[in-house]
Amino acid sequence: MRIGLIGTGRIGSFHAAALARHPEAGSLLLADADPARAARLADRLGATAAPSVEQVFTWGVDAVVVACATAGHAELVVRAVRGGLPVFCEKPLAADLDRSLAVLREVTASAGTLQVGFMRRFDAGYGTARDLVRSGALGRLHTVRTMTADPSPPPADYLATSGGLYRDCLVHDFDMVRWVTGREVVEVYATGSDAGPALFREAGDIDTAAAVLRLDDGTLVTAGGTRCNGAGYDVRMELAGELDQVSCGLDDRTPIASTEPQGPPKASKPWTGFLERFGPAYEAELAAFVRLVRGEGANPCDGREALAAFRVAEACERSRRERRPVRLEELPDL
Repeated sequence: MRIGLIGTGRIGSFHAAALARHPEAGSLLLADADPARAARLADRLGATAAPSVEQVFTWGVDAVVVACATAGHAELVVRAVRGGLPVFCEKPLAADLDRSLAVLREVTASAGTLQVGFMRRFDAGYGTARDLVRSGALGRLHTVRTMTADPSPPPADYLATSGGLYRDCLVHDFDMVRWVTGREVVEVYATGSDAGPALFREAGDIDTAAAVLRLDDGTLVTAGGTRCNGAGYDVRMELAGELDQVSCGLDDRTPIASTEPQGPPKASKPWTGFLERFGPAYEAELAAFVRLVRGEGANPCDGREALAAFRVAEACERSRRERRPVRLEELPDL
């Protein structure tokens, strides 16, 4: 198997290294808008560097991994499926909902294979939480609380094209709400603050977000997030039912301390970022993609699943801007 990987920045380099270690992934062809960067990574991994992205499609590969900047995702996914190539794409498929829908229509028309990168589906803690909810061990679920907190803001040039805190960051929480509970979001009310560093106001973005989601069975979800959590990288999900409650993402590296006399101490080595926290999950999702390409496994996160989470993020952004509750039925769908 020969896999073409497009984009050799931070996440692309991580994916390339994971695929290079995979015993069944075969050879790698790396491409980047900066050919020298792709060449350097190829040298380190024993892979082949292409002089441009074009060669990924003309030199012959069995599958494509899209890990470049968001602006390039849609075009590359469409080109891959039109060429009959299975494609893995980092979220999002596109920066806006209309373009995401257009990409998925192309995938459907081409009968293409598309897996979207929502890595938390492969995290052990979230998987256990899902099993407990689905088994009925928690009883009727009445409350879900999620949190995604980055330790520091991203670069200003990243913010300008990220799509905003809800679409870029909390979309992972929305995917987990659906995946863990098995329910759909029907309405959101969201707000946000740009009171932090000036680069957020300059980008028209927010540094801190809060949203209330209502699921189709009446369960209430509160979702919070920030780019300014100096204590460390904090990603958690709490699920409360009539019989029991559990938390995933709570361990000895969670960057939070109790003020109670007998409470747990402050983490001595808090999580520093998403690649460290979810490293095993990222590897597992690419292993699932290799199985998918080989015809040995089902698609763990297809385009429709990714769209469902993105629509929730879009509804939150609309709610924040318009300062009103937004029902998901207001947004276009496939």
